[in-house]
Amino acid sequence: METIGRLLEARPRLKYIFTGGKGGVGKTVAAAALAYHFSRKGRKTLLASLNPVHSLSSVFGQDLRGGTIRPVQAPGLDGRLYASEVEASDVVERYRVNIANRVREFLKWADIPVDARPFVNIAVTNPAFEEAAMFDKMVDIMLTEGANYEAIVFDTAAVANAVRLIGLSKIYGLWLGRMIQSRQEALSMKIQYAFRKEKVMEEVKKDPLMVDLMSMNSRFRQAKGVLVDPEQTAFFFVTLPLALPIAVVKRFINMVRGYDIAIGGVIVNQIIKRETAAASTDDEYLQGKFTEQLGYARTIKRDLGDLVRGFIPLYSNEVSGADKVVQVANDLLAFAPDFWDDL
Repeated sequence: METIGRLLEARPRLKYIFTGGKGGVGKTVAAAALAYHFSRKGRKTLLASLNPVHSLSSVFGQDLRGGTIRPVQAPGLDGRLYASEVEASDVVERYRVNIANRVREFLKWADIPVDARPFVNIAVTNPAFEEAAMFDKMVDIMLTEGANYEAIVFDTAAVANAVRLIGLSKIYGLWLGRMIQSRQEALSMKIQYAFRKEKVMEEVKKDPLMVDLMSMNSRFRQAKGVLVDPEQTAFFFVTLPLALPIAVVKRFINMVRGYDIAIGGVIVNQIIKRETAAASTDDEYLQGKFTEQLGYARTIKRDLGDLVRGFIPLYSNEVSGADKVVQVANDLLAFAPDFWDDL
């Protein structure tokens, strides 16, 4: 098994990490542990939560709310770890304003004398609007904060949303290409039928919508180049040794591969240690869960074995506080259930 430690050593340029999985499997805990690991290795690290329901503050036991980047207090880091809980409502509202302005500019420069409001409403109420807004924010973090940090870890939403979010990199590019082509055709027609072609050509060179589209396209291409580069990017799926989370991971790994996004591997969370079960032989529930876990562990090894990178044990208390994150990071890098090789 290629562990996370070996994977990170083999890819020294790895900079952008994403964690995803079914809701409640421990994505934030895994993201926090990975971010802490990068930080203690001497890399200035940003941990950004794109999850609409944030839990970074709870995991670290510190107030990280508000959408701003704040330093995380943890043992041995010396100011190298920072975190931000991205406020989805703020991101969506800013994106709504930007899209509305673009639609109005398009209609104005296309000389279409209609009320822009119905077009704006259509643009900002489609089902994928919020995901598009978060994708734009993710790109913004990658391109603007990428120069300030040596590693950026993204705690994403539930895996379905996460895959769609990452998958927008493909759709976004197709949309931008078509928009630029349409704008070029419109401007070409405007010049062709203009009475004073020289004046119109000067106006066309300053077309704000085309400038905006070209800027968006440049940002997208930079981000897409990073997302499909396995030396810079890795998407880690987090699962529990249970049927539904395993099925979700298997299904969405194929989707991520379809988008050419680099897969880092699978992290198995809440593993009951053999010694824990052995110490409580009179606990029927625990014995039953341990036996059940062995069956699901066989399924994971059979179907995902070559992608499993690490394990996180089941703790007696929830992960809350920097000291607990340190323990998770240590376990993620070093712990492996003693029954794994025998499955």
